Amino acid sequence: MDRATKGWINGLLGVIIFSGSLPATRVAVVHFEPIFLTGIRASIAGLLAVLLIAVFRVDKPLRSDLVPLAVVALGVVVGFPLMTALALQHISAARSIVFIGLLPLATAVFGVLRAGERPRPAFWLFSCLGSALVAGFALSHGGGSAITGDLLMLAAVLVCGLGYAEGAKLARRLGGWQVICWALALSLPVMAVLAASSRPASFAAVAASAWIGLAYVSLFSMLIGFVFWYRGLALGGIGAVGQLQLLQPFFGLALAATLLGEPVSAAMIGATVAVVACVAGAKRYGT
Repeated sequence: MDRATKGWINGLLGVIIFSGSLPATRVAVVHFEPIFLTGIRASIAGLLAVLLIAVFRVDKPLRSDLVPLAVVALGVVVGFPLMTALALQHISAARSIVFIGLLPLATAVFGVLRAGERPRPAFWLFSCLGSALVAGFALSHGGGSAITGDLLMLAAVLVCGLGYAEGAKLARRLGGWQVICWALALSLPVMAVLAASSRPASFAAVAASAWIGLAYVSLFSMLIGFVFWYRGLALGGIGAVGQLQLLQPFFGLALAATLLGEPVSAAMIGATVAVVACVAGAKRYGT
């Protein structure tokens, strides 16, 4: 099996795992405050990461790697989880998944900025069109509270795209699972303090579904998914494998509908398909 094929397989596994992140966060945030949820999921994943580093005796990152690892941590350990948790207090998981259609674009843009990729001018045409479609959907299908959730989701997509691109760049040298483990390990002291300081007074009223959601985002969304995802990006290329995220809105909408019973409107599906088409066009004609 060649390097590119391995990259696509690993990337697809990562996307499938990530597809459950927003529905799981939606379930968890019903009983856990966003700040506590962000801190505790990163702390759980961070402890596992430290264990993996110790068991496999992973070499320490170079001093020059610390700033890029901090960018990864701010993007995918802190920024995306916190902003999506806050957003899901205002909007449904199904609505938030529409914005994930922009994540491949954000990843590709930061791939240009951080990894030196140079797409053709047509790429920017599709980029602007896709952004306009998402903005139009957000403005025409929600009130004031929904706008807050929409803006948070847009910010989450931006920081996540940066974290993906920066992590993929590091993974070419350090390895995919090593990157996310070091980012989690470096974040652990701060995230543990955050979790402890925002801990609820009692867990007695927390439903089993919230614990399941917490377990999923801690183990799969924060750690296991990134093992496959960063490896896929490193092997197959940030821009190319990043386009597999086009499948994530479809997987996510199906999960939101089947597991949470959330309504998935024709407008949501239409917006998702339109955004997917724009990002696919950016890949086909712009790179």
